[in-house]
Amino acid sequence: MTAAEVDLAVSTVIFAARGTGPDGRKELWLPLVRRIRDPFRGLWALPGGPLRPDEDLEASAARSLHLTTGLQPGYLEQLYAFGGLTRSADAAERVVSIVYWASIRADQASELHADLNVSWLRAADLPPLAFDHDDIVDYALQRLRNKITYSRVAFSFLGETFTLAELREVHEAILGAPLDPANFRRQALASGAVIDTGTRLEGTRHRPPRLYRYNSTLDLADRAPAGRTPQENR
Repeated sequence: MTAAEVDLAVSTVIFAARGTGPDGRKELWLPLVRRIRDPFRGLWALPGGPLRPDEDLEASAARSLHLTTGLQPGYLEQLYAFGGLTRSADAAERVVSIVYWASIRADQASELHADLNVSWLRAADLPPLAFDHDDIVDYALQRLRNKITYSRVAFSFLGETFTLAELREVHEAILGAPLDPANFRRQALASGAVIDTGTRLEGTRHRPPRLYRYNSTLDLADRAPAGRTPQENR
């Protein structure tokens, strides 16, 4: 097999934390596209497509995502390159996919161009996906769960201002487990990552909760802390 026989594609795993669980708890969802041709006709797959020779990787990810779903994420990061020798359904063709992962706010979920072949699916109970996209989604979830401990990624699921309860709900959706509200509040305030705006959320039944914003002056890097190897961060 020569280099000319290797195709390069770009795909995107995009997450939203939506209040669809019991009592309105947030859950992770992602938009998928149903394949309308072989191979894997009828199965769901990640948005993506071949890399054009006149565009860079990030532009390709954003373009194909918007073309198929109508979504424009505020956060887009390269995840990994998937190029196993057997990942293509056609033995005569090898496809290497550069995968990005992204997030959008819950209030942007309605912008999805949903139809019979494009839909939001709950990350916790996905059906079998086309190609190796099950493995890709699992990898993206693992990376997302690792990153919330040291990066600003959780804030990308929220608006400019938010309550600490909303921030905790995003963490719970990503981790798939409840967190103690008092402990989370202490840790969030001690981290220096949130700033009290001096305003409160109006229209609530009880005492209006305080609104916070992300501390943009804090250098929460999108990289593993010192001492953690790249393999541990995958």
